[in-house]
Formats: sequence, structure tokens, C-alpha cells
Amino acid sequence: MNENESVPFFGEALLRLANEGRLVVDATQADEAIAGLEHSLAQVKSRLRVLRFWRDQVTTRIDELPDELRSFVVEALFADQVAPGQLERAAAEFPKYIQALRRARTSSGPATSRAWRGHRLQHP
Repeated sequence: MNENESVPFFGEALLRLANEGRLVVDATQADEAIAGLEHSLAQVKSRLRVLRFWRDQVTTRIDELPDELRSFVVEALFADQVAPGQLERAAAEFPKYIQALRRARTSSGPATSRAWRGHRLQHP
């Protein structure tokens, strides 16, 4: 695993499990996880836009930015420095998680969730 892959992503594995019917998630849990992932994806995309903006500004200094933009730039730059490339990876992986959860979503209740053998997909 190289430096850019220090945090594992498993979007393809989730999609494969969902496509095979081996990932089954209760509709309520799936909807909550999807909402959380969509929110996280929006934040990731926002930080990526800020990073692109900053990188395109050849001569701008951080103290020349408006106050409301300065904190966003600092947060995005810090996140990219701490974990280089992870925002891009998250932007590519989160949609796979969302798609897998949509495919795995079931309203059949507990009987169907036995296919998941008691494991629950948890979203913080």
C-alpha cells in the first residue's frame, strides 16, 4: 500500500456484494447512511473546489482573501497536506458506497437482513 492508499476504501467490494445480493441493509439504516454519505460527499467536493480555486490563484496570499473564504481555504489546504490525495479518492469512492447502499436497501425487514448474517453496516 503506497502513501496515498493508507486509508482503505472498499467501494468496489460493496458494489459487488450488493450486486450479488450478499449485502442487504434495512431501508431506514440505508437511508440514514446514504444521507450521511451524500453530505460527506458534498463537503469533499466543496473542499476540492476550494483547493482548485487556491491553486489557480498564483499571486493571492491567504490574508488577502475575504474572511468568509479564508477559513475554507485553510481547512481544505490542511486536509490535503495531512492526507494528500485522500479528498480525490473519497470523491471517487463515496458515490460507489451510495450506489451500493441503494442497491442493498430493502424494506422487507428482519427476514431479509439474515442474508447479511447479523452484521450491520454502521455509519457514524
